[in-house]
Parts: sequence; structure tokens; C-alpha cells
Amino acid sequence: MLRVLVLSAFLLLSCNPKAQDSQKSGEALTVEFSLPKKLKEVSGITLSKDKKTIWAIEDQGNKNVIYGLDRQGKQVADVLVENAENHDWEDITTDAQGNIYIGDFGNNNNDRRNLSILKVDLKDASQKSTNVTQTTTYHYEGQTAFPPKKSHWLYDCEAFVEKDGYFYLFTKNRSKGFDGTFLVFQVPNKAGDFEAKLIATLKLQGGYSDAAITSAAINSRNQVVLLTHKNVYVLSSLFDKNFETAVIQKTPLNHNSQKEAVVYLDDRTLLIADEKDGKEGGNVYKFSF
Repeated sequence: MLRVLVLSAFLLLSCNPKAQDSQKSGEALTVEFSLPKKLKEVSGITLSKDKKTIWAIEDQGNKNVIYGLDRQGKQVADVLVENAENHDWEDITTDAQGNIYIGDFGNNNNDRRNLSILKVDLKDASQKSTNVTQTTTYHYEGQTAFPPKKSHWLYDCEAFVEKDGYFYLFTKNRSKGFDGTFLVFQVPNKAGDFEAKLIATLKLQGGYSDAAITSAAINSRNQVVLLTHKNVYVLSSLFDKNFETAVIQKTPLNHNSQKEAVVYLDDRTLLIADEKDGKEGGNVYKFSF
């Protein structure tokens, strides 16, 4: 099991001496478009296989609907998920074949026992409704109390990716005395109920806005990007040598807002969405490394 301490621009000393972190600058964060007014609490975005449609979801308290936007931000679809409830949808992702999955695993109080990942039959923006075709339920390895002590609130999740038949979940630290620690879990991509296997314990530097993870995405190079309110972190080599290595690169966005959703447009370019907060936010941004 990997345990990595992430300190900016220093070689990390842990059970794996090859794991390291660095900081890199990117291009300026630029607004691609403003989200439709009805989408005030976007919690996840992903792309259709042809990359012409941006699929977006909202979190707890909102409808069990997947929204389709074209690349200019025009809303082109409201797809009702007929056989699912939005307990707390926090991220949406695709696999290499273009299948779409919703992470219904928001767990602010670390006390949920109905965590799930939903595969939906979503082909294109002409659909008016869809159904869940696979439900993966799980519980976290190591969690024995619901909730645990507030100093160990590490079981909320707003970020996941799919790779080679497994989901990888990156938890959001809500502990009293926040220190940037988060957990990485692995869950099989299949129907059933599973124990999520703990494969890594990582730590990012900074306060809550710097290091609390709100979304994740993966590119064709198997680089995982983790989003926070202020930064993006790229994890390379996470999947190498049975999770024994990880190189983490921090890139400041030089912009602070409630960023909740990220997807790779290509291997070096991201689309990032934030929630609407008064006159601020409610946009989709482009960011290139």
C-alpha cells in the first residue's frame, strides 16, 4: 500500500522513495462560456465519445437529470435518469468505450451506507430519458464507524475515474484539523456490492481550498488530474508497479472559486466548471498545461 507525503518541490520520503511532487505553471485560466442559469450547482462534467457534448450533473438536492451542453455552452439535452435517485451525485466519468458512470457517493457527514456508482445508458443528446443498467455499491475498507471521529472524516468522495475494469476513488478530507490527507480506493467496475480496497494514502500541501479534492479525470497517458478550488494536481505513474509509485505535479490556477468538475479535453487541456456563487462563478473554463 502506498503512503505518500506531498510537499511542494521536495522529494518525498515515504514507503516509496521514488514518489515525488513538483510545481509547474500553466497557461491562464480562460472562460469558455457561462453555464445556463438553471445549472447553479454543477458537480461533475464529462465528454461524449465524439467530444461534441458536455454531460453535466448536479449534486444533492437537485434532479436526477443529466444535462447536455454543446461546446459553446448551449443546453441541448435534459436526460432524466428514470430508475435512480440523486442522493448526492458528485462526479461523472466515462470509460475507454464511452460508457458513462455517475458517482452517487457524496458523504459530507461520513455516515452514508448507500454509496454507489451508476452506469447509465446514454448515447446522444437526442435522448429524453435513460436508465441505470449497472449498479455498483460499496463500503470503504477501514471505515468501522458511521461517522468516525471528526479527526478522521476521510470518507467523503467527489472524484473518481475508470481504468481497465476498475473505478479509482479519491476522497475529500473533511476532518477537523484539515491536513490535506486523502485516500485512494479501488472498486471493480461490475454489478454487485464490494469492499472498496484502500490502495494509497496521499497528502497535499495547503489549506482546504488548496487541497480538498472536488473532481478527477484521466487522459490517454493514464495521468489523473485532481481538482481543488485553487489548483490542479496531476498524478503520473499511480498505476505502475502495483501502486508503488506516484509522481504528483501541482499547478496553481491563480483563481479561487468553488470549482467542482473537471474533464480532459485532450492530454494537455482541461475543461473546469465551478458553481454559481452570487455574481461569481457558474462558468466552464479552459486550462492548458
